[in-house]
Amino acid sequence: MWVGVDVGKAHHWVVVIDDQGQVRRSSRVANNEPALQALVAEVVALDSRPVWAVDLTAVEAALLLTLLWASEQEVRYLPGKALNRAAAGYRSEGKTDAKDARVLADQARLRRDLQRLRPTEELVVALRLLTSRRADLIADRTRTINRLRQHLTAICPGLEQAANLTRQRGWLVLLAAYQQPAAIVAVGVERLAEFLAGRASAPPTRSPRPP
Repeated sequence: MWVGVDVGKAHHWVVVIDDQGQVRRSSRVANNEPALQALVAEVVALDSRPVWAVDLTAVEAALLLTLLWASEQEVRYLPGKALNRAAAGYRSEGKTDAKDARVLADQARLRRDLQRLRPTEELVVALRLLTSRRADLIADRTRTINRLRQHLTAICPGLEQAANLTRQRGWLVLLAAYQQPAAIVAVGVERLAEFLAGRASAPPTRSPRPP
């Protein structure tokens, strides 16, 4: 199997093809450890020695590369400019993440001159620092949200139940300015919507229950 990964910040697009060039999987995968570990396990179940291909080695790919090397996977690299040139020869409308991942997988299948990425001592240290820092940030964010939920429960349980603090930035922006239910009611829906729009944040999709 050949696996093309179009690297992204929050998600990667992954395409798996067989030796005939047929797509066996094409989907978006979250850029977090459980999702990526599940992906590696699924691919290895199809082929014990797959070849992975990426177009980016920056911080966005750090976790993916760390997990692949930890699993002793073979990783090839196709620079972005070379990917764009290769993609021009594939029939498709527009530029999409799925197309780029498909081209990466097919180029890894057809070519033997793609650079093989190997973890040097310095790179391994850098990746470990990046992934450790990322894990610390995620843990800090989780603790902060949990504390915020505790405070909301004490102030207004209905608001805590309605607020989606992990997926919608609008709730965090709103609560940074208005914490009391009475203050939220006094401002009104229209002014709250203007307030959030002025801070480039969509209004929360769920309305809090009356206090």
